[in-house]
Amino acid sequence: MSYNIRFLPAAESEYIKAYQWYEEHLEGLGDRFSRSVEKQIKLISKNPENYQIKERNCRESKIDVFPYIVVYKIYPKANDILIVAIFHTSRKPGKKYRR
Repeated sequence: MSYNIRFLPAAESEYIKAYQWYEEHLEGLGDRFSRSVEKQIKLISKNPENYQIKERNCRESKIDVFPYIVVYKIYPKANDILIVAIFHTSRKPGKKYRR
C-alpha cells in the first residue's frame, strides 16, 4: 500500500535550502540530491514501518550518499506520511524533533 506524502512547511524549506546549497556549489549536484531524497521518500511510502521509531513517534531514514535523513510520522487511518524534517546529520540531533 502506498501512502500520501505531505511536508511540514519547515521540512519543505529545509529541502529547498539544501537543494540550493548543493546546486550553488556544483551544478547538477542539487539535482542529484533531489533524486536521492525522492528515491528515499518513495521507499518510505511503500513500506513506512520498515524504519524504526526513534522519538516522538517519528521515524528516520538515511538518504544515500548525502549526510541527510528523512524524519517522518505515519498516519495510517488517513493513509498519510508527514515529512517532519529533511535533516542534516551534523546538526544537533534533538532539533529534528522540535516541530
